[in-house]
Amino acid sequence: MEEVLMPDKREKLLIINRSFWPVYPVIGEALLRFAEQHATKHEVGVILQDHAGIRKKLAEHQRGQGVNFYPCKAWTVSGSSIARRALDAVFFMVWVFWVLLYKRPSKVYVSTDPPVLVPFIVMLYSKFFGAKYIYHLQDIHPEATNVVVKVNPWLFRFLKWMDVLSMRKANLLLTITEEMAEEIRVRSGFRGEIAIVSNPSVAFDGVVPPPKKEKGFAFCGNAGRLQRIPLLISAIEEYLEQGGELKFIFAGAGVYEKDLKNLSEKFKDNVVYHGLVSPLKAAQLNCIYEWALLPIEDEVTRYAFPSKSSSYVFSGAKIMAICSESTSVAQWVLKNKLGVVVPPSKEEIRNFFFSVENNNISGKEFSSDRDFLKKQLDFQVFLEKLGELIFDKKNNE
Repeated sequence: MEEVLMPDKREKLLIINRSFWPVYPVIGEALLRFAEQHATKHEVGVILQDHAGIRKKLAEHQRGQGVNFYPCKAWTVSGSSIARRALDAVFFMVWVFWVLLYKRPSKVYVSTDPPVLVPFIVMLYSKFFGAKYIYHLQDIHPEATNVVVKVNPWLFRFLKWMDVLSMRKANLLLTITEEMAEEIRVRSGFRGEIAIVSNPSVAFDGVVPPPKKEKGFAFCGNAGRLQRIPLLISAIEEYLEQGGELKFIFAGAGVYEKDLKNLSEKFKDNVVYHGLVSPLKAAQLNCIYEWALLPIEDEVTRYAFPSKSSSYVFSGAKIMAICSESTSVAQWVLKNKLGVVVPPSKEEIRNFFFSVENNNISGKEFSSDRDFLKKQLDFQVFLEKLGELIFDKKNNE
């Protein structure tokens, strides 16, 4: 008798990530590709906040085939105040709760965007309706928030308790670095699997690299509260006022975008601020200069890892990390011979700019072969690993 092959059981998967395509070119694009890829075998839906008219954009680019979208209006941007963003997160939480009850997914993928509240709602839903959930900690909150804006101690303990509970009840935890995984184990007591999944790089398809990189620096990413932007601006100002001649390009939005715009207006010959740009333009800008700027607050590296770092690898630029050498970011740069680590001091940063200008940085100590890292940070590698983890049989148990 001929054996009848039964089709794989269709999962009812709901993906929850507030920041999505086309506004967020890395994780947003990656999760859209993931949803499209698995919509052929499973029932896949996405809950997101709508910044750019998602349905119109999907139709224009012929994306999202077979995927159900549940967009919620976005009331804030990355430069909005902490209070407004907190209210927006609560609004999004209510929307997520309603969609979960309406769609009743058997499996949920939820990230820390937004943090704490939405994963907690997913945990409650899964507990009462028997669903499985995968919790992707792209950063660790409320600790990451507390680095910049001190949270009320009582509220901090309450939010941490909520997040620890969400971690412990998850079927699987994902995060970016071993340092973050260790932080999660210590603070939550989680004894299950914590998978390390590196965020992919923005796609460099269609980028035309220049014949020769120009001497100067590029910054393409979020100009937010964790990126030491005021320190960087101060060092650039002092460098240029003392006769420095290097060029600086900035691209990206955030709370300090007005400060970057003012810097570009003050030093029109040396500083260009592009604001928020398309993924292709960001990738193209990354390729122009010899150096890429990677400033980050030391403490936050225990709880997060800068997403633009992967794009810098693909750009071929040498990385100037501005942080202490003890951080995971510094260790990543030095271990992979991607660039240098400069202490977070205005004088040290200014002096390094002059060293580059005067050709005192040889560059021989930096690795020219980044193929291994590029393979790790490729979109397809991210998609395959995420698929294996989410649809692995043991994560259905």
